[in-house]
Amino acid sequence: MENISRKLFGFMKQKPQVYEASSSAFWDDENISRYMLEAHLDPNVEGATRKHAFIQRSADWIAERCRGGAGKKLLDLGCGPGLYAELFDDRGFQVTGLDFSRRSIQYAKEHASKTKRDIRYEYKNYLEMNYEEAFDVITLIYCDFGVLPPKDRKTLLGKIKRALKQDGILILDGFTETLPFQELETVQYQEEGFWSAGPHVHIQRNYKYPETANTLEQYLVVTEEDCHCYNLWNQRYSRESLKKEIESAGLCCIGFYDDVAGKAFTGRDTTICAVAEKKAGR
Repeated sequence: MENISRKLFGFMKQKPQVYEASSSAFWDDENISRYMLEAHLDPNVEGATRKHAFIQRSADWIAERCRGGAGKKLLDLGCGPGLYAELFDDRGFQVTGLDFSRRSIQYAKEHASKTKRDIRYEYKNYLEMNYEEAFDVITLIYCDFGVLPPKDRKTLLGKIKRALKQDGILILDGFTETLPFQELETVQYQEEGFWSAGPHVHIQRNYKYPETANTLEQYLVVTEEDCHCYNLWNQRYSRESLKKEIESAGLCCIGFYDDVAGKAFTGRDTTICAVAEKKAGR
């Protein structure tokens, strides 16, 4: 217990530095990944992914924006259990999906086999991918981009650029400052739940970092055996800041929207979607 107290004190004694890492893996935790998969597969829950009706509209718009999928190779980064990937497959794309959750990838592979879909799924951290001019379209959906620290975002954009064919398209989204966010501290005891399969206390601390346009949801999970810290970061984007970041990697932004289903851009929505292209000479 003394070691647990020391860990908890270390986590709580000060406000975390921007993009300070979690103490434990999040996506591949046995209990958390089970809850995440259940949330993915519930069509009416917007948590792990968007509601399924929106996903349908989004896949339709992406296929239209890319002028159809026939003969085109698409890489879905952070594909989860394959909800988007299967819809892209339905629309004619040759799909590869990457995700860092073993449970989600296993479900995606099994469901693709059951439904006789030819989709390639890989359990992989997309920061470690090494494709060369292999894809016509790359998607990174549900604001995953802003979860990464700036150094990793730069690395990822470089890998995306290399993975795209000439004139290939990148589609990604992020959150904006319009998304409501409340700074808070709460403490809750549960016999079992999302953060642990057994009795635990979880402490949630929300912080804003206006100087860098970041937000943090921090969860400290205390069990009888240990204490874990999960830092869930997000970058808030404007059109200008997202454009600057993407184009610094040598891609050319060719369109902005309020969401990844093609809603006309106003800059007043809680999300922003960018479409970028790999152009010759860049």
